[in-house]
Amino acid sequence: MIDFVAMPEMTAAQRALERLRANMRLSIRGKDEVINQVLVCLLAGGHLLIEDLPGVGKTTLAYALARSMDCIFTRIQFTSDLLPSDVTGVAIYDEASKTFVFKKGPVFAHVVLADEINRATPKTQSALLEVMDRARVTVDGEPHAVGTPFMVFATQNPVDYEGTFALPESQMDRFLMRLRMGYPEAADEREILRTARGGYDAIALNPVVTRHEILGLQAFAQQVFVEESVLEFILSIVAATRTEAEFRNGVSVRGGVALRRAAQARALLLQRDFVLPGDVAELVAPILAHRLALARQTGDALEERRTVAAVLKRIVGAVPWPV
Repeated sequence: MIDFVAMPEMTAAQRALERLRANMRLSIRGKDEVINQVLVCLLAGGHLLIEDLPGVGKTTLAYALARSMDCIFTRIQFTSDLLPSDVTGVAIYDEASKTFVFKKGPVFAHVVLADEINRATPKTQSALLEVMDRARVTVDGEPHAVGTPFMVFATQNPVDYEGTFALPESQMDRFLMRLRMGYPEAADEREILRTARGGYDAIALNPVVTRHEILGLQAFAQQVFVEESVLEFILSIVAATRTEAEFRNGVSVRGGVALRRAAQARALLLQRDFVLPGDVAELVAPILAHRLALARQTGDALEERRTVAAVLKRIVGAVPWPV
């Protein structure tokens, strides 16, 4: 049965979003833009991938988001020996009933932290494909819904680190957004040194929004108006990636839809009920860059990312903007 979701008024939506933002700031210092991008991803009902060096706050960010919501949260530590059934669950034979009973895996939650996802083998990474796309797991031909809202918050180390496996293109395409944390400013890092307690259990945040409030916010974001000329702007950007000689392939249809959904979410976060071309332009890199690969291999993952971002910036500047 699908829960009835009451959409909030704009003022109520903004109050809920401000509570979330303020609560996350208690643990994440000096990263307001990153927090805003995470909230865009949450409002759009998408999954988030954060790629950066170890120890810069990726996992802390996931904990800050999850503990700010009154939802079920699980963490999966991805390692090279992790099996797909360790993620999704497994059917176990029950002697008493003489039947196989499905034992749910840790993916059955509202927010799932897939920590260091690229340390697992591609086979185990692929265990997330169905659940990220359909919010369900199929075991022995039987589908099992994981519930709503559902968000995979994945972290990964740079792909050229020892002991990592690159995520398959099909897996990357299921992430709505990819972000980087970066190092904090000196003043923020000084405050972190002064107040850090150590250990994720020390992140003592109380929930400030309920599960139904999150569902209402996500439904509200889908109602944000997108004018036809803005849709054409999105389509022009997506089409340009498909004819760009620098790219091996263009952005998929899923990528274009993701850009529209994220633009609607950003507009709501900025207290608007309509999308501006600037919303789209600001989100092109975090929404599309991880879905693209260069036609020529550089052998340097960081250099490839910079080149992809530069080409996307050129494309956004070249396509006609709505007037």
